[in-house]
Amino acid sequence: MIEQFEDMLHPAPDTDDQQTTSYKSVAPFYAFAALSLLLACVLLFVHQDMFKQHHFHPHTLAITHLMALGWGTMMILGASYQLLPVLIESKLSSEGLARISFVLSGIGIPLLVFAFYHFRTGWPMQTGAVLVNLGVACFLSNVWSSIWEKGKADVHSVFMATAALWLFSTTLFGLLLVFNFNYPLLPADSISYLSLHAHMGIAGWFLLLMTGVASRLIPMFLISKYSSNKTLWWIFGLINGGLLAFIFMESSNAPGTWFYVPLLLTGTALGLFGRFCYKAWAARIRKSVDDQMKLSLLSVALMVVAMISLVSVLLLASGSQVPGIVMLYGFSIFFGWLTALILGMTFKTLPFIIWNKVYHHASGDIPAPKDLFSAPLFRWMLAVYLPGYLLVIIGILLQWDWILKAGTSCLLIAAVLYVCNVAITITHKSRT
Repeated sequence: MIEQFEDMLHPAPDTDDQQTTSYKSVAPFYAFAALSLLLACVLLFVHQDMFKQHHFHPHTLAITHLMALGWGTMMILGASYQLLPVLIESKLSSEGLARISFVLSGIGIPLLVFAFYHFRTGWPMQTGAVLVNLGVACFLSNVWSSIWEKGKADVHSVFMATAALWLFSTTLFGLLLVFNFNYPLLPADSISYLSLHAHMGIAGWFLLLMTGVASRLIPMFLISKYSSNKTLWWIFGLINGGLLAFIFMESSNAPGTWFYVPLLLTGTALGLFGRFCYKAWAARIRKSVDDQMKLSLLSVALMVVAMISLVSVLLLASGSQVPGIVMLYGFSIFFGWLTALILGMTFKTLPFIIWNKVYHHASGDIPAPKDLFSAPLFRWMLAVYLPGYLLVIIGILLQWDWILKAGTSCLLIAAVLYVCNVAITITHKSRT
């Protein structure tokens, strides 16, 4: 693993058949995701009153889909196009298809978010949903064909392939819900299926892919000797089993207490993943851990906040007894666990992508990938992001406007710093 890590950081300068994807196919996803985070934080700051309203509200739907699709999904698509060739030790099946997926998703997501914000269920929402599905279909095809052509699938690539299938299932179901607003395609109204749609994406796409990819990247960046495919296969089975159980129970109108079964399965998977990360940390060769890795590891702990919120929703009859409890669950998922992991991993992956572009054929005294972004700017971002996240959590629970305003202000500042640092990295010029 250590040798492979070194090969990633220092590819052979005269080799054209590298197992890497062109920055032109990857960097646009990072830029789009960064701007989506910034816009989401602006909307969160402007519409902080949404925490006192029902979760099916135009502004809430717009911010949620901006975070889920524009921020989380677009970032993961770009990172996946870079990481998949490393996992399968072969080139991506089609970089052209990767760029098409960016164009389709890059047009569809703003349309969809705009439509949700103004709640226009006609052609803007429908067109946006169709374009997003086409973009995701391109991604799914690229991932599966890349693995198929190589004929090699380890546990990490299986995580990615299965998560891609869940992503397509989620967006396809979302497409049905969008058209169901105007045409009776489903037995009930679209609101009745929100929980099912959301958890297909949260567990099937984000959780499954994040655990699969993080279980590869965390030991790699820590330069850790620890590895346990058996544990990872258990995690894979538990997450998928929990999600399938949830879908069955949600579809069959099972008693509320039965929903603790998928919760128990998923909670066990998270416990095993936390144990995996701890063992990787304990077995690390690189004793000094940078701020990016600390934040990514902290995101594992932030999963606990989301799980506590989910248990609270179940115990309090969908959160009706405590205002904002459902909003707390969604916020802790998208602005907590998911954002913390991406903020950390961005500056472990993006600098390498740009470094490989700028210094691929360079020799002599060249900077390391970690020198391509601003470490002080990252620390300032970290210094405002964590307090902002905690303040919003407290504000949701206490329903205090001034705490919510302070928390959303901090998150907005963190997003601005993040975008600046991404811009610094992407626009880096050769120093040789």
